[in-house]
Amino acid sequence: MANLIRKRSGQEMAPAFQDPLQLMRNLLGFDPFQAMAVVPAALTGQEQLFVPDFEVKETPEAYIFKADVPGVSEGDLDISVTGNRLVVSGKREAETKNEGERFYAYERTYGSFSRAFTLPEGADTEHVNADLKNGVLALTIPKRPEQQPKKVEIKAGKEGQAKAKARAIAAATR
Repeated sequence: MANLIRKRSGQEMAPAFQDPLQLMRNLLGFDPFQAMAVVPAALTGQEQLFVPDFEVKETPEAYIFKADVPGVSEGDLDISVTGNRLVVSGKREAETKNEGERFYAYERTYGSFSRAFTLPEGADTEHVNADLKNGVLALTIPKRPEQQPKKVEIKAGKEGQAKAKARAIAAATR
């Protein structure tokens, strides 16, 4: 990271002007803002909150749940269905900090999560399919056949039947 130097008009900036806070830390021998700094949970031993984003959609055949769970292995996921309640839980383990490593940014979160969803009537909870690929968990919950939409045919009166026959004949002659 030391090789990242801001340049202005093709000239290197003096090291003292790269980071005024670092200059103050060096001059004072301590960091007066240290108490306000956000310290990564992995470095303090506390667990942060990891909450994966979910996408839930309905198709004519099924309910589809997708969750972004990068860095979560299949063994760290638990999916259960009780009645009409779907529960997806798991954990993403923090990486260990090695001696001599220095973090300049620490924005990734780790820890355990649990999400619960109430499934609508007609969800076939006996045939749930789960797939984990490229950090995306996909759950497919099919609809029971009796719950899938059915096309209703409209019966026309005598006048409507004559028009329908005329349309059918016209379509066949094209």
